[in-house]
Amino acid sequence: MRNAFIGALLLSAVAAPALAQTAVPATAPRFVTVTDSGVLSSNLVGLNVTNAGGQTIGEIKDVAFDTNRNVEGYILSVGGFLGMSQHYVVVDPAAVAITYDATDKKWLAKMNATADQLKAAPAFEYGSRWKS
Repeated sequence: MRNAFIGALLLSAVAAPALAQTAVPATAPRFVTVTDSGVLSSNLVGLNVTNAGGQTIGEIKDVAFDTNRNVEGYILSVGGFLGMSQHYVVVDPAAVAITYDATDKKWLAKMNATADQLKAAPAFEYGSRWKS
């Protein structure tokens, strides 16, 4: 009985790391070309979001993807001052216009919303699944 228990314990210790590993796709890699109209996530994270009046209403803190790797939403930091009283909201990507200003060589994000609307939106909490 004791040997069976020790054997099961060792088997579970060896199997546990294997279960936690990410599956490797069975297909060979496919290489793609990023077009000039493409946007990199590094261009978005940290980008201030302004409204039609030019008021800064939030900042893109993260990009959420669904299981098909499509952009599910932009996570915006809203409210607060120097990181205090700020919270996060997730907005539909269609609600944010992302453009590149070639003259000023910078990315712009505009949204048809007010700071108060974003502050009143449901808060997004980074749970353990999203913390690294």
